[in-house]
Order: sequence, then C-alpha cells, then structure tokens
Amino acid sequence: MMPPEKPSHTEPLVEAVAGAWRARDPRGEIRFHPEWYDLDDRGRIEAYEVARASRFVEAALDPLGLSSTAKAVLARIRAR
Repeated sequence: MMPPEKPSHTEPLVEAVAGAWRARDPRGEIRFHPEWYDLDDRGRIEAYEVARASRFVEAALDPLGLSSTAKAVLARIRAR
C-alpha cells in the first residue's frame, strides 16, 4: 500500500480560488480572488477544473439544478 499523497503547497490556494466567493470593489465590480495572484498558470488551471467540478456537483444536488454561482447571479438580478 502506498502512503497518502502529500498536499502541495498550492492546494489551499487552489481551494480558495475555486470557491464561489469573490470580493467586490466599491462600485460593485467583481474582483479576482486575492489568492489568484499567488498561483502560477498550472495552479490557475487546476483551480478552474476544481471550480467546474464543484459547480457541477452543486447543480446536481440543487432541486432547481442551480450552482452557487448561478444562485448568486440570479440574486443580484432580482435585487435590481
């Protein structure tokens, strides 16, 4: 049996960037996640893949088939 793989030093950054939360500037414009700038190209691609898979699972578990991102966008549209 092989020992478990050690997490990479970028794993926490990838997980943070892959989440749905995004900061907004004072005008309400969405900003890049702060950890985005700490990832190299490979880490950014990994974060994209993790986010894509997560949104798929979220939508599959939601009764309306919506991901957290879709819910956030709809909430902002409805608030206007």
